[in-house]
Amino acid sequence: MERNPVVTAGRVDTRESALATNKVLRNTYLLLSATLAFSALIAAISYALELPYLGPWITLIGYFALLFAVQKTANSGWGLLSVFALTGFMGYTLGPIISLYVKALPDGHSIVMTAFGITALAFTALSAYAIKSGRRFSAMGGFLMVGILTAFVLGIVSLVFSLPTLSLAVSGLFVLLMAGLILYQTGEIVNGVETNYIHATVTLYVSIYNMFTSLLHLLGVASDD
Repeated sequence: MERNPVVTAGRVDTRESALATNKVLRNTYLLLSATLAFSALIAAISYALELPYLGPWITLIGYFALLFAVQKTANSGWGLLSVFALTGFMGYTLGPIISLYVKALPDGHSIVMTAFGITALAFTALSAYAIKSGRRFSAMGGFLMVGILTAFVLGIVSLVFSLPTLSLAVSGLFVLLMAGLILYQTGEIVNGVETNYIHATVTLYVSIYNMFTSLLHLLGVASDD
């Protein structure tokens, strides 16, 4: 019995598409694990040596400059170097932040570990749901873009005018937005829309970083008597 060439071709295309998607997903999580480990190492060194906090403006300038470098080199051999430069820099900024919470609050160590635990649990649960469901969360794309831009602007306003209540609200908003971004980005990978694992890794890393620091802020304020 002869096989229908159209059906056969369709099966091959589907299989190749699935293999390509699995490869992007695998490479993304491998690189994400490596960058998180590297970032944690740099943060530990920064914390142990009590290196100075760079300040919000230098941090923002460094972040956007390195993010621009990642976008420009994502399709070349320099992409991996750019990713580790970005995540290493962000790891450096975590050291002084963690040190501040540990020294300023009686239960600082507990707060840091709680924020870490919630972030890890949230990322695992959201990623697992996106992968298992196979859904694409494209409808969230526009909302997330507007929400992140709005939260960023409000964060700058709270920083410039020293508005702690607004800053707290921004942290809460960022936790929700980063949860949505993890779902969205993972869904794009699973459905074969995102094919560049460097872009995917950076998006997930930034989501984890922002969720962790925002939770630190929220938990720190909640425990500060």
